[in-house]
Amino acid sequence: MELYQLRSFAAVAEAGHLTRAAEKLHISQPALSAQIKALEDELGVPLFERTSSGMTLTAAGQRLLAEAEKVLAAAQALRSEARALKGEVSGKASVGTVLEPALSRLGEFLSTMVERYPLLQLELHHEISGVALEKVRSGELDASFFYGDLAQPAVAGLALRPLVYRVAAPAAWRDRIAGADWSDIAALPWVLTPPISSHHRLAAALFRKHGVEPTKVVEADQESVISSLVASGVGLSLMREDVALEREAAGELCLWDQGRATTTLWFLYRQERADDPVIRALTEGLRDTWNLRGNLRGNLRGNLRDLREPRVAPLAKRAGRR
Repeated sequence: MELYQLRSFAAVAEAGHLTRAAEKLHISQPALSAQIKALEDELGVPLFERTSSGMTLTAAGQRLLAEAEKVLAAAQALRSEARALKGEVSGKASVGTVLEPALSRLGEFLSTMVERYPLLQLELHHEISGVALEKVRSGELDASFFYGDLAQPAVAGLALRPLVYRVAAPAAWRDRIAGADWSDIAALPWVLTPPISSHHRLAAALFRKHGVEPTKVVEADQESVISSLVASGVGLSLMREDVALEREAAGELCLWDQGRATTTLWFLYRQERADDPVIRALTEGLRDTWNLRGNLRGNLRGNLRDLREPRVAPLAKRAGRR
């Protein structure tokens, strides 16, 4: 016998009428009648007496209805348990964010998590990149978005996309930097983030690579502030390429061709928690949000192409903390 036959049996017994029961079940009356007849044939006993006023349970039907209701209740309990297993991850997870939400596809990620794991409550904490890494390492954050070099053995990461940074200067400095070398560039004022920031470390790595040090530094920790300071003529800075290209197109700054750095946007968690249900839920949600089920290297190349296309330029409209 089938569950739908038992549901039909219970519905007819409750309604006492084929037509009303068929309406409740959203099937035709002949189809419902056929289901009851098939169930009676399988059980070998009549379940109803058919009268001009409706359907009345037989003595056998009354006894078997109680058993049918037990089976239907057990089936519902099984479905409920399955739904609970699907959303079995529960509790709270503290997740760090960096940069602006659109760059990390934060909205899509949260929508996925809410749908799949309704019992898991996510708490978001916007952090400077280096602080986010330290908080994941110490356990203060369960996980975090992060960009930069991942050199902490206790911390694992899911690579999401490459990020390209360019050396940007005030628009009025175009002729001044056109023929400049790294020594000339280092002698100009620079706008940098705090030393704990990945942005600062990217710039420092460039300086070391070329054997120079900036002579004058103004410190800021927000991308919007950095962009504004560069545009207003305070100095040079590293700027994410999509942001820099948009502001260059607006005539607010210019780019120095020799200055470029590439890093990676990650999602971090402690290595020892890789099999933790909360971490697995978070990383699975991100894999689907970022379509990382196939070849990771190919996906990263595709994401790099996406980063350079004009359609990502609106990401610069809302700058986040570094």
